[in-house]
Amino acid sequence: MPDLISPALIMVVAALAIGPARGHLRNLIVLLAPLLTLWAVWQVPDGVQDTVRFLSYEIEPVEGSPLRRLFATIFALMAFVGGLYAFRLAKWYELAAAYFYAAGAIGVSFAGDLISLFVYWELMALFSTIVVWSGGTAASRAAGIRYAILHLLGGVVLKVGIEGVVVSTGSIQITPMLAEDFNSWMILCGILINAAAPPLSAWLADAYPESSPTGSVFLSAFTTKTAVLALILLFPGEKVLIGVGLFMVMYGIIYALLENDIRRILAYSVVNQVGFMVCAVGIGTQLAINGAAAHAFAHIIYKALLFMSAGVVIYRTGKNRCTELGGLFQTMPITTICCIIGALSISSFPLTSGFTTKSLISQAAANDGLMWVYMLLTAASAGVFLHAGIKFPWFVFFQKDSGLRPKDAPWNMALAMILFSALCLLLGIFPEWLYQFLPYSMDYQAYTPGKVVFYLQLLLFSGLAFFLLLPLMKRTETISLDVDWLWRVGIPRLNRYLANAMVPLKDLGVRMNSASRNLLGYMTSNYLGKPQTADSEERALFARSWPIGTTALWIAILLSAYVFIYYI
Repeated sequence: MPDLISPALIMVVAALAIGPARGHLRNLIVLLAPLLTLWAVWQVPDGVQDTVRFLSYEIEPVEGSPLRRLFATIFALMAFVGGLYAFRLAKWYELAAAYFYAAGAIGVSFAGDLISLFVYWELMALFSTIVVWSGGTAASRAAGIRYAILHLLGGVVLKVGIEGVVVSTGSIQITPMLAEDFNSWMILCGILINAAAPPLSAWLADAYPESSPTGSVFLSAFTTKTAVLALILLFPGEKVLIGVGLFMVMYGIIYALLENDIRRILAYSVVNQVGFMVCAVGIGTQLAINGAAAHAFAHIIYKALLFMSAGVVIYRTGKNRCTELGGLFQTMPITTICCIIGALSISSFPLTSGFTTKSLISQAAANDGLMWVYMLLTAASAGVFLHAGIKFPWFVFFQKDSGLRPKDAPWNMALAMILFSALCLLLGIFPEWLYQFLPYSMDYQAYTPGKVVFYLQLLLFSGLAFFLLLPLMKRTETISLDVDWLWRVGIPRLNRYLANAMVPLKDLGVRMNSASRNLLGYMTSNYLGKPQTADSEERALFARSWPIGTTALWIAILLSAYVFIYYI
């Protein structure tokens, strides 16, 4: 393989070929391209492979290291299993967009400089938006526009930080830094937006559940985990990330427990699990970095498995809410078993991958003397068992009998779930298979009698609490709001207040009111001030299409603000 060719380009070529190809040829491309990419990933040796001259900078499109290969490996594996799961159901443009999306993630994994990283970063943002839109509903179109705007914001923030670093240092190299000045803070904030760190995390729970049953599987894997990789490469040991990660952990648990939509439960759970990784990056020791990398690897597998099981349920029943489901284990045994394995894995149950990776992070906190972090992460593990380990499979496959008798998963979906279920168990039973590929060598025993007994007690008491509090776990047909309250409720109220205040101004007031409504109409609807339901959600921020000029205006405002702040 030539030095200058990134393994990501194989996925780019495959994505371009999916549209023109037909029938079995398309299926062959979908299944073969990720395997070729996986092979190419392991042909990249350590170090920078070559450079390309761009303006006055040396671009390094491919740089290998154990950490980079580990993330690229799971991204390629995710593309293969996701393609296997989706190829008989997904439309060609969704598959093509998903493979471009995967190419962006693999490209970020091997990017040796900030410019290459940014190009692949924006490739992911563009095509992940198309994956969201492939849901094919009014709600998915609205969510996709909100998703695009927030990722545009994140990309601009990241670009501003990169440009500031380049101007101040003259270097585009990816090197560890701390958030000590405006430029580094901008880079950190741009990455954290992709990591779904609050307060700008609503895009994840908003967009992922509105995509197609197959699209949400791809979405669960790439964006947040490339953000974790970027944090490891650029901000290892940045202590502010410990607090950010812990907040994400608790935030995800609370909102997942409040949710009724099965994919929104899993979406908030993504925020929760990424919080463990962000916290580990903040700790910054070799054991913690190993824990962040290993947990990202395992998380992609078991989270995709959970989204797959949810996708099968939605595909077979057309329903996506806990209050509409129940008793499906009777006719969907394969999906039920695979879901339970994924649920046990995310809950860090012994003999599953979650136990052997998440315990690395807790142990790193304890070794570094951060006992308060260790205790909070341990308590959070019990909370994960409540919402993803028990609530999701219980309400979907057990609880009351809904009377639904759908067929089990089609063969390709079942095979994809079985493959990832097997990996969850294999990495739990034989953790050294994963440990040997981590960036730092370590002497760590995942299974000790005290640790196993402690986690079993923690999870069993958490399960007991769930069933004792079961009446409080029942949900209603509502939408949970967080910071998106600002554009779902706050802005509509402000709009009405301004409109009423301008009424006495007669003709001038009419003109100003019209202008105000035209501007704010892009952002909200008067109906949004009422209590939210699933039907009204699609009227949220950016539910209407924004013209290109308005989007350009947002970019200009952001860049102008940067120039003003930078030079004062």
